Parts: sequence; structure tokens; C-alpha cells
Amino acid sequence: MPPVEISRREFLHASMAAAAAAALAACTNGTNTTTYRSQDPLGLDTAWPIKRVIYLMMENRSFDHFFGTFPGANGATSGVSDGKEVPLIPAPQWLPGDLPHDYPATIRHINGGRMDGFGDTDVSRVFAYSQYVEEDIPNYWAWARDFVLCDNFFASSYGDSFPQHLYAIAGQSGGTYDAPVQSPDVLKVRTDQGLAKTWGCDAPHGAYVLVANDGAPPNPEFDEGVRPCFDFTTQGDQLTAKDVDWAFYACRDFQIGYIWNTYTAIRHVFHTDQFDRHVRPVDNLVRDIQQDNLPAVTWVTPRFELSDHPPWSTCYAQNWVTEVVNAVMRGPMWRHTAIFLTWDEWGGFYDHVVPPKVDNLGFGIRVPLIVISAFAARGLIDHTEGEFSSVNRFIADNWGLSHLTDRVKKTTNYRHVFEFDKPRRDPLPLSEVPGCRGLPFHALNDRSAWPPPFGTASPEPTV
Repeated sequence: MPPVEISRREFLHASMAAAAAAALAACTNGTNTTTYRSQDPLGLDTAWPIKRVIYLMMENRSFDHFFGTFPGANGATSGVSDGKEVPLIPAPQWLPGDLPHDYPATIRHINGGRMDGFGDTDVSRVFAYSQYVEEDIPNYWAWARDFVLCDNFFASSYGDSFPQHLYAIAGQSGGTYDAPVQSPDVLKVRTDQGLAKTWGCDAPHGAYVLVANDGAPPNPEFDEGVRPCFDFTTQGDQLTAKDVDWAFYACRDFQIGYIWNTYTAIRHVFHTDQFDRHVRPVDNLVRDIQQDNLPAVTWVTPRFELSDHPPWSTCYAQNWVTEVVNAVMRGPMWRHTAIFLTWDEWGGFYDHVVPPKVDNLGFGIRVPLIVISAFAARGLIDHTEGEFSSVNRFIADNWGLSHLTDRVKKTTNYRHVFEFDKPRRDPLPLSEVPGCRGLPFHALNDRSAWPPPFGTASPEPTV
């Protein structure tokens, strides 16, 4: 494999020396200077004719919020707030702010199984009870209709993104159930260097994350805080041991989505050449797909502004995912690739399904999973219970890896949503969704699309 032209450490020093240049790069969608060559996965033995997996994790949307009106799915077209039925209003492309989605919010929203506590801030009282319909997110719906939509799929953990992303690479979170805590002074250390916030081993002194005690339920008041830098085995480690190449696409350390660069939190990867070998800029993803330069297993986290994370536009996020999926469909890897598209947690949005309790940390609130492949069943709505570790199970079973954790061992592998005994399906590339409001990397105060008290739109129910 040729050496990387610009290493993580070289880039770190460059960005520290030129914060203004780093900020400019963040606004101009990065560069394409980093080069590498992936191992050809076609010659590797696999249990099924899937030679590549792309595990794409978007942000912060519940199942009912995106697919509550999807025909045949277990969705809801109204919500419950404090024991009273409420309508679900149309969800706008942009939001006026974020919604609570940390561990305490999970507990409030589930509310002992009543699923009626979502309206806990000014923003969430309006927008937690909102919903998209097909005309709003037509490409997400098109993939759900043409391939596989899983409507019984849950975030692996209570809490926000940090534990979910750890489950996605390791089938566990190290006992964490929320994001690392960083004071304004701790955050300032990186901003003064022109760097984005991190949730990993490069977090400044004083950052910590709470860890549940020996299988006990989380107790934020008494649980120990540790540095967000762990050494448990990940699926990437397993793949490396078996000489199966892998990559993790994420934001660079000056881009705000860098918090989802999960391998920064794995000490034996981050502090070795494994990081530069396997972690790649997400801005290069489409280029690498077009050049047939993905390894056997690829994890993907997006730019923050294109992630579906409120308040950013779902329209631009959907178009970025469309660009990724179309690149696969229009190239040679379509014939043997499985794309698992999901959202890392509910983001504070209403969902009516009570999450099953499987251990002290989960499940979290339900999220969508879409499976896209030339072998995927057409128009299947799958009701099998799953979580983020389920994709780990598929990867493990396909490439002959051991099951890292009990979560991986006990979950489904989703083999049943593929039809390997039938001819491959032709690709179905989609057009980008027109009518995106504003600009993708500039926050929009979209008052004309927001109901009172945030704007002037009519708060009519979606159905």
C-alpha cells in the first residue's frame, strides 16, 4: 500500500500553525490530496457473495420521524405528549435548534415505557412531534421501497452519539452511555489551535466520559468519569488480524463532525500507524468509490453539515447520501456490495415503540435501517429485532470472524433480507432532490418554514 501523502500528525501540526486556513478548508469541503490503495476484496473468501460492506451512519432521526407514514411499516401518524395524543406536524428541512438527545433525555422521553416525554424544551415541544412524508425525503423512501426497510431496529445504547458509534465498530461502548464531558475551558484548548471538538484520545486534559459500574444501570451522579480513550478490541482489529482490509471515513480534525471519528477513542489505533492506515477523509469517499478504491469493510460518518443532525438540512444530507449510493450503483462494486444505511440515535424526535431492555445500557430509541444491495429483497419491510451490532454480526459471519461481544453473538445478522439464490438486481441510481433551501454549509434561519413561535408556517398535521 503506498504511503499516505499527508499523515494525521503532519496535518495536525499544519492546522495548529494556520487556524484561519483550517477554517477556510472546513468551508470549502476539504481537499482530495490524500492517497492510498485498498486491498482488492474480490479474492477474499466470504460466506456469501458480498465482497464489500459499507456501513453508513447518519445522525439523529427516529423511525416515526422519517418513516411513520410508510405503507406497511410499524409507524405512527400521531404522537403522545404527557399522556395526551398530539398531531405530528410537517417537519421542515432546517430546524431552529437542536433537540435534547443525551442519556437523561432518553429516560425522560421513554418515561417508563409511556413514550410521551419528548416535549421537554421550547424547540422539542414543537419539533419533536414532527414528521416527514415521502415528498420531503423521496430518495430515502425510494430506497426503502425498492430494497429493505427495517422497522424494528434500535440504537444500541441509551444516550447520544458517542456510545452508538462505539457499538458500530466494536459491539460495545466500554460501558459509556453519553458523550464525553468537556468544560468551556477544555474546549477552548482545541479551538485556540484551529481544531474541532473531539471525543477521543486527543481530547484535552480535563475531558471525561461516564462509565456505568459493572453492569449496573447508568447513574450519572455516581458513575466514574474516565478519559475517552479505550483499548477494547474492535472489528477493525479482527479484520486486520485476518488480513482483510478496512477503512473508516470521517471528518478531519478541523471539521466539526470530527467527534464521530470513532477510532480517535481507540488508543491502540489512534496512537499507532493503524490510524493513518485505515482512517480516511470523508470528503474523499465518493472519489474513492468511483475509483473502485474501497476495502472489504468501510465505516462512514458524514460531514456534520450533511449528516441529518439538527438544525442542518435534511435535504442536503439526503443528496449527499444519494451521491454516495449512486457512485456505488454506477460502478463495478454494485455487483457485490451491501450498504447498511442507518441513523445513530433518535435525536429527540418522537417514536411510539418502547425499546426492548436487553441489558443495563440498552436498547435506545428506535431508528431506521435501510439495506441496499444487488442481492437485497425488493420492497421488504423487515420486522426482525436488530441494533447497530447486527451489522457487526453480518460482517463477522461473512468474513469468518468471531463474535466480539454477547451483543454481537445474540443479534440477527440480517442474512435473511438478502436473496442470494436470485439474479443480481440492476442498479437504480436516483436524481438529487430538488428544492433544497439555503446553502449546504451555511445555517439557515428559515422562519417561513417554521410554525409559531419560531416562524410563520401553518402547523398542519402531516396526515
